[in-house]
Amino acid sequence: MRLIVAAMLCLLLAVPSQAQSSAAESTGDKLIGVWMPSDGRSYLKIDKIGNKYFGRVVWLKEPNDENGNPRVDKNNPDESLRSTPLKGYRVLKDFVYNTEDGIWEDGTIYDPKNGTTYNCKIELIEDNKIEVRGFVGAAVFGRTDVWTRLVKKK
Repeated sequence: MRLIVAAMLCLLLAVPSQAQSSAAESTGDKLIGVWMPSDGRSYLKIDKIGNKYFGRVVWLKEPNDENGNPRVDKNNPDESLRSTPLKGYRVLKDFVYNTEDGIWEDGTIYDPKNGTTYNCKIELIEDNKIEVRGFVGAAVFGRTDVWTRLVKKK
């Protein structure tokens, strides 16, 4: 009888923690979607892989260079990557959702304009707006851009 009571107690204690975990996961998943940075020159699709969030370029306003070839990552510090097309390039990497602070952190953002990778954090400020802050070292030394989620017209 004690064994049954102990098993029931364990089961009851496990259910709320699973519910909290699912709630945190679904809140973190609000980042998933297609986003447009404030300059409107690209769209980035953010997906979840495992327990981390990643973003890649899915559209460019100017997809081709002056010669008609697909734009490539010509400023990458790794010469072997300079011929990699920007469309499809993963520029956001390794974000983890912090349930306590309500932000995605511990990730990086790559800027193909200058070939630099920055530390980054992301905060949802409205259902369809995020603040993306790239920085070096401490977040105070950085720049914030507001991205807008692209939603399908009904």
